[in-house]
Amino acid sequence: MFSILIAATVGAGLVTGLLFAFSNFVMRALADLPREHGMLAMQRINVRIINPIFVFLFLGTPLLCVLIVIHTLRSLELSENWPALLGSLCYLLGPFGVTMLFNVPLNNRLAEADVTEADAIWTDYQLRWQRWNHLRTCIGVVAVALLASGIARGM
Repeated sequence: MFSILIAATVGAGLVTGLLFAFSNFVMRALADLPREHGMLAMQRINVRIINPIFVFLFLGTPLLCVLIVIHTLRSLELSENWPALLGSLCYLLGPFGVTMLFNVPLNNRLAEADVTEADAIWTDYQLRWQRWNHLRTCIGVVAVALLASGIARGM
């Protein structure tokens, strides 16, 4: 279980770091471009991000977190398991859950939009997408800290 916790922490850290990059500078850089260019760039990013490495991390990390949740629920009386359990739940809720419930549907709508609709779509998309991205990033940071604490406690 310890190696699963380490792998989940690394995966959560990498995905959360990617989300942080979008919150910190990627979306700001796209907002600096003319609307149609920013929209086209984000559409390309959304296509290119679906690659084997990202998919492995994005789908593998929640799977590891589910395994941690199952393992820790079997031994809740052990106080060293609580950080790993809470970290896994945070990851499932934030970086994975928020992404699937909010960011992916926004990305899908953006993918269907034509560049001629940039004035009507891009500003609203940026605002809503970034709001959800900031939230999933913050929850992801908490998840990584809790998962790392689980490692430090020797789960």
